Amino acid sequence: MTITDVARHAGVSTAAVSKVMRNAYGVSAAMQEKVRAAMAELDYRPHAAARGMRGRTYTIGILLDNIRNTFFADILDGVRDELRDSEYTVLIGAAGFDAEAQAKTVQSMVDRQMDGLVLIAPGVQRSEVLSTAQSTPTVVIGHHDASDLHDSVVDADGSGAGLVVDHLVSLGHRNIALVSSPGTRSSRWARTPEIVLSNGYADAMGRSRLAEHTRICRTSYSDEGGYKAGMSLLTAGDRPTAIMTGADVAALGVWRAAHELGLRVPQDVSLVGYNNTAIADLATVQLTSVDQAGHNMGATAARLLIERVEGRRDHAVQTTMTPRLVVRGSTSAPSAV
Repeated sequence: MTITDVARHAGVSTAAVSKVMRNAYGVSAAMQEKVRAAMAELDYRPHAAARGMRGRTYTIGILLDNIRNTFFADILDGVRDELRDSEYTVLIGAAGFDAEAQAKTVQSMVDRQMDGLVLIAPGVQRSEVLSTAQSTPTVVIGHHDASDLHDSVVDADGSGAGLVVDHLVSLGHRNIALVSSPGTRSSRWARTPEIVLSNGYADAMGRSRLAEHTRICRTSYSDEGGYKAGMSLLTAGDRPTAIMTGADVAALGVWRAAHELGLRVPQDVSLVGYNNTAIADLATVQLTSVDQAGHNMGATAARLLIERVEGRRDHAVQTTMTPRLVVRGSTSAPSAV
């Protein structure tokens, strides 16, 4: 089936069918209904490559490193809900943590003429992202490095870390450790989420006159990474009474380590996550966590991207989410203050 067949079946011009397919301004609801009914009856599907040659492919590429990080599911839900009533289809590239593999995935999305990209905390070199954004509308989620070339959606990670430290200090904790991602120095991003979070943690510890207790353990944001960090911190001579992590998934790994060592949460060690994913609120978990509005981040990223794709805005913006601390049962006063 071709666009000509659809036009003939609907009794309209091929130009009218093209306008409906492009969601062009001024197309009446009746015309939309007539053309889309004809497309459905003929089982007509536009050829993506051909659409790309004429203009848009109505595809959005999303890059992420780890499908096991449940916070990414919150972001993807936000993107999906924002685009639900549009013509755009979302395609996901789970490239892993390797910067080269991520760069290859981004280039593949560009080669397939996707209309825009959403990059979630990319490990790709900043120069490559900037080069891509010059020709393909791009939104970066997580990294605080602003640019005139791409839009950004970030969380106020420094403030989020401060909320955690202040909460733990109010409970009587002094020996508070942070589990954070090591990041990728070669990527040349100056203000990644883990950098901003670590700085916020250090500043908050300093404000509470606990600078000498500042301790950061670097690991991947995964269950295994959290487990390794937990084993290291909880077997140290100066064991922390509280541990905050930069991701809920890592907090669960720390919890597993504590359990294997015969330590109780929160009686022996208080534990705080970040992202406030659905798993944090499970009855058997009840993890105190920082909510950074993942669904809203995804929806905002999708809205900003479509504005650029459709030419409704020609300047870059950075939108910042306000974190809030959700206190649950994984934090309490230390057993010996």
